[in-house]
Amino acid sequence: MKKYKNKKQISIIITAKELFYKHGFKRVSVEEICQTAKVSKMTFYKYYPNKIELAKAVYANLIEGSISKFQDILHGNTSAEEKLQKLLMLKIESTNDISIEFVQDFYNDTELGLKEFIIDLNEKYQNTILKDFVYAQEKGWFNKDVDISLMFSISQKIMGLIDDPILLQKYESPQNIIIAITNLFMYGLGPRNK
Repeated sequence: MKKYKNKKQISIIITAKELFYKHGFKRVSVEEICQTAKVSKMTFYKYYPNKIELAKAVYANLIEGSISKFQDILHGNTSAEEKLQKLLMLKIESTNDISIEFVQDFYNDTELGLKEFIIDLNEKYQNTILKDFVYAQEKGWFNKDVDISLMFSISQKIMGLIDDPILLQKYESPQNIIIAITNLFMYGLGPRNK
């Protein structure tokens, strides 16, 4: 998570994350965030002009934290297989508490600018991630025959599957769909050792 200096701002962002993850963005009110975080509305508005900007901060913290952990794993002193396993665990952990409502509020938004925010944030970090993947290919950790730009583009489009009603019947939650997709990306169709 981004480092905040003020304890009240930290309380707001942590509380918002927990509430948004559990109920989605739209169902949580500023009043509920303030009450749970034990801060006044005046304090809330000192740091965030509205709930939308707070939601963006929560999402940005999620992405930035995940990228930082991804880079730690990638550059860590472990085998390629261990790196892939740790990356899969990172994906599981980062989506573990997220509700379908939270995901849908962001990815299906057409009015509040949340979907555009995600697209902009992804573009901001795309070059960093692409460089890390190329580095991993050069080191032999990832398959050198895979076109990383194509894989990245496909992975962004696949996110549209996380609220597919047919897949949700089979997998029961967006997290399970993400894990299945990540497994497919990381290991393909071939057998692997457990």
